[in-house]
Amino acid sequence: MTALIIILALAALAIIWIVTDKSRTAKKRQQVASIPFPHEWRMILRKNLPFFYKIPADLQLQLKDKMQIFLAEKQFVGREGQQITDEVRVTIAAQACLLLLNRNTDFYPFLKTVIVYPAAFITRHNNYQAGGIQSNEPRVLLGESWNRGQVILSWRDSASGGADFEDGHNLVIHEFAHQLDGESGVTNGAPPLNKDQSYSQWSAVLSAEFNTLQSQARNGQESFLDKYGATNPAEFFAVSSEVFFERPKEFKHLHPNLFNQLKEYYKVDPAEW
Repeated sequence: MTALIIILALAALAIIWIVTDKSRTAKKRQQVASIPFPHEWRMILRKNLPFFYKIPADLQLQLKDKMQIFLAEKQFVGREGQQITDEVRVTIAAQACLLLLNRNTDFYPFLKTVIVYPAAFITRHNNYQAGGIQSNEPRVLLGESWNRGQVILSWRDSASGGADFEDGHNLVIHEFAHQLDGESGVTNGAPPLNKDQSYSQWSAVLSAEFNTLQSQARNGQESFLDKYGATNPAEFFAVSSEVFFERPKEFKHLHPNLFNQLKEYYKVDPAEW
């Protein structure tokens, strides 16, 4: 009986600690968002991110608040001589936080560090093939998203993605979509959905579209979505997210069911901007 009382008491203390910690975090974020947005940051938005001034005014204000919180909580680290300046931080944060608008989110809770290279970088990962054969071949990448708390980006491609917001390709959106996807514990193209969304409907729509893209890739057919999305469901979600924000009107016309699923998930409609 005594042991049971102790266990219940510890459980109650744990619940109190969790609730208190969340309340403390929310209060701190509210304080950070209330700080006036720096003039220098506004100039960076104007110079590097022309899309910012095309979105509705209320979303502009919301994006600024989310950027301030994101930049207060995430560490930026430069590699291979890349300097971490306000221009680097603000340019990346604006694109990353675009995915958080109108959503009850915890600001990429598993992400601790954004690592920035000047351009494409070389990485090595252990790959296991049939028969247990292990290879460690170098790969040239523009970005990576890790569930272990890191996003790795090429600065050159992060900057160009923000400058040209109509080509359907955006490195930052792609890698941070992976972060959202991984919040379920597995990066598989099925991020934790909003309460008003149906997992069965999400799965049915995205699976059908993914299979179509795979068929187009196999047969060498033209496709609106980048064929890299045919690699696996996780890449399909990331590629679709890029196009959702950058070429929404065409996306909505050509893939209305997929567009609507992403609209319900992201809680915005870029086709109206």
